[in-house]
Amino acid sequence: MSTEQRHLLVIGIGAGDPDHLTLGAVRAIRRTDVFFLIGKGPAKSSLTDFRRSVIDEHTDGPYRVVELDDPPRDRSAAGREAYTAAVHDWRTRRADACERLIRDELAPGQSGAFLVWGDPALYDGTLSMLDEIAARGTVGFDVEVVPGISSVSALAARHRTSLNQVGRPVHITPARRLAELFPTGEGDAVGDGAGEGTGSGGGDRQGDGDVVVMLDAHESFTRIEGDDVWIYWGAYIGTPDELLVSGRLADVADRIRQVRAEARARHGWIMDTYLLRRTGRTEDGRA
Repeated sequence: MSTEQRHLLVIGIGAGDPDHLTLGAVRAIRRTDVFFLIGKGPAKSSLTDFRRSVIDEHTDGPYRVVELDDPPRDRSAAGREAYTAAVHDWRTRRADACERLIRDELAPGQSGAFLVWGDPALYDGTLSMLDEIAARGTVGFDVEVVPGISSVSALAARHRTSLNQVGRPVHITPARRLAELFPTGEGDAVGDGAGEGTGSGGGDRQGDGDVVVMLDAHESFTRIEGDDVWIYWGAYIGTPDELLVSGRLADVADRIRQVRAEARARHGWIMDTYLLRRTGRTEDGRA
């Protein structure tokens, strides 16, 4: 690393269990001068608190913590184009704020770090944000990525199952694209109303393998049909508030909805994911 170049570390810190931190992540944290913490507001202060606890436990030298409130995002946008535009606007405003922090709070020759929930390569926008900032050419830095244990890996481990069956693929998708990968009833589009579901006309990909669903604010699993569908569901995975439910979807869907609603009311937010598997072969849903 050049003594004149700012160095940014994007560190995966796991899904919420302190033991998910890898040795590589610990070493990266110990050589960080400035930590950039992006807060999600009072309702999700536990996410920032966890990051601070990780820093406190694993740093052995002087460091600074700089906090940033995440810009609000328009979550009312419907339709693929509106949704994409809303996400792009939010990411641009976040990039603007982080660009200022990198330029003003991190001196040339220092290392700054973003502590990313799960793994930086899966459903996290930090890397694309840094690409956007770098392309502007207003501040110079290089980037090092430290992988982490994702909520998807942690979900499979907590349910003691694999993510895919032998010789078959596994798909990871947001809920609004679920209907393209998992067939439902005739003409029914599983999704969040964003106009992206394709119902039973979704193409050859439907039914080809297992599906991991993330970011399902509208409980799209309740619109999946069939007695041979198994679900492995989890929320707050790896944290003391962890919730797990598994079983035949037709039998446990209502239970998941109730548990999910109660948890959201209790915490003010929820982070959950689930694995859908169409088996038709065993009583316990395993391949």
